Amino acid sequence: MPTVAALESGGGGGQDFPAKLTGQVLICSIIAAFGGLMFGYDIGISGGVTSMDSFLMKFFHEVYERKHEVKENNYCKYDNEYLQLFTSSLYLAAIVASFAASLFCKRFGRKPTIQAASIFFLLGAILDAAALNIYMLIAGRLFLGAGVGFGNQAVPLFISEIAPARYRGGLNICFQLLITVGILVANVINYGTSQLQEYGWRISLGGAAVPAIILLVGSFIIVETPTSLIERGKLEAGLKTLRRIRGVHDVDREFEEILHATELAKKVETNSFRNLMKRSSRPQLICGTILQVFQQFTGINVIMFYAPVLFQTMGFGSSASLLSAVVTGLVNVISTLVAIFTVDRFGRRVLLLESVFQMLIAQSVMGGILMKFLQSTNEMPQIYAKIVALLVCVFVAGFAWSWGPLGWLIPSEIFPLETRNAGFFFAVSMNMLCTFLIAQAFLSMLCRMRSGIFFFFSAWIVLMGLFAGFFLPETKGIPIDEMNERAWKKHWFWKRYFDEEESPAPAHLEWKDTMTRN
Repeated sequence: MPTVAALESGGGGGQDFPAKLTGQVLICSIIAAFGGLMFGYDIGISGGVTSMDSFLMKFFHEVYERKHEVKENNYCKYDNEYLQLFTSSLYLAAIVASFAASLFCKRFGRKPTIQAASIFFLLGAILDAAALNIYMLIAGRLFLGAGVGFGNQAVPLFISEIAPARYRGGLNICFQLLITVGILVANVINYGTSQLQEYGWRISLGGAAVPAIILLVGSFIIVETPTSLIERGKLEAGLKTLRRIRGVHDVDREFEEILHATELAKKVETNSFRNLMKRSSRPQLICGTILQVFQQFTGINVIMFYAPVLFQTMGFGSSASLLSAVVTGLVNVISTLVAIFTVDRFGRRVLLLESVFQMLIAQSVMGGILMKFLQSTNEMPQIYAKIVALLVCVFVAGFAWSWGPLGWLIPSEIFPLETRNAGFFFAVSMNMLCTFLIAQAFLSMLCRMRSGIFFFFSAWIVLMGLFAGFFLPETKGIPIDEMNERAWKKHWFWKRYFDEEESPAPAHLEWKDTMTRN
């Protein structure tokens, strides 16, 4: 396979490990990232399907009638708790599934967890496509949620553990890139199937089976991560895999570092969840979970879940609103590509802080326009509706090259091995919890807060900018098992949480001593 030679260079001290960006790493990262395609497809498909008349007539007839009433309140026509439950039930299931996945991932490895995710998602797609009633529909959503929970737990960890530190950011963002591609594909499919009347929604929901099948087949090609193999006592397989994915024979120092981290984890790991409560684990736990809160309270899933609904609220026709959602999805994909090529050049914090200003301006102006020009029963002038659509694209672009991908990347790289599975579980479950809350509440919030909902999310954007500016350390280029020493212990605020007695000793020649004794 073709390789691109690269020497690890983290900067700021610490160890540099010889490595190439191998074809094996690229292929494994892309296949695993199809877990993101499943997640993104579901995000995009939900909003389009819930705006289709044939779907509403079968499962939500009350909403269908309200939608076509001439005098119905623009902000309240889609306010229905069961319609919101259709979208949000997936994320409730994902919270439970991500806990199970964190234990499964640790005991059996990242690769089997990814395989389980694809099977759950495939079953959910079949149930939803064949749904005869609301109960069968929600059951399908619960299986999809299990797939999302398993996939989102395993995939970012998998990519972070196989990627060379120098390229970890860009490769991990492949997960977010495939999420955006999934959203775009879903929007395109919704636009096409909306013309098919009675069965269009079944094709849209059943389409989720395609990325699930691709991931399932691809999961038999990918390797297990060296960290997972070593963690489960398979040292020779771990060393062999490490040489294979690095493209060099001299991997002893990196292997020694992983082995040292594993043995340190075993010494302190009576319970990885209990270890998260230690003082020295609080910085990673706080930052990893609060990033997920901020990611969701940017308001991005308001746009992604309900873009067609939102555009119809502003006066776009059904086809025009779905087409606008396609354009938004395309902006999302292109902007995520920007993140792939800039995150390891400029760092995480630069992208996060720039986007705060961009998203804040877009959200605030959108709220102002809607406040002035969209009342309860009127139709917004087309010129202002188009300006809002443009601002939505500006907002999505800012999110897609920052808080979107980095919300997954940073938590996957900041936890030490002894708390990595448990810590990332908290991050994933917090993301799913916030996504559930927003999906379940947004249409009701829109009905009651009207344009004020955009100012609500703007306030959260201000808070997240302050957090990123003052409390988030830069993690660019730092090997994943050196993150405590080179990021957290040097941060002006978080360094106080690390006591000298909790600091791990250098690896030295511990691995060689262990092998000699054996």
